[in-house]
Amino acid sequence: MPTGEQLFASFLPAARPNPKELIMKKECDFSKGKRGAILKGSGKTRITIYLDDEVISSFREIGDESGKGYQTLINEALREYLSKSEKPVDASTLRRILREELKKAG
Repeated sequence: MPTGEQLFASFLPAARPNPKELIMKKECDFSKGKRGAILKGSGKTRITIYLDDEVISSFREIGDESGKGYQTLINEALREYLSKSEKPVDASTLRRILREELKKAG
């Protein structure tokens, strides 16, 4: 059984390293180093998003069956939705369409 002094000593910070051990090796040249991510972006952005548990489990099941990752499947579903959804018609487009149709009707 450890003594009180031994227990107290176990909570003390570790001994400081020798300052000579902290000096950077001469073969390490960081003069051209840059801060930030090592790899360049791949056209994707990491985000935090909250989805229903049922949605996630459905995409995970489909992913397991198809061999694709569930995040890839969600991305594909969103791309498909965006390609099918039409943008709302603005006032100038509506006027142009009406003029063309009225002209055809005579």
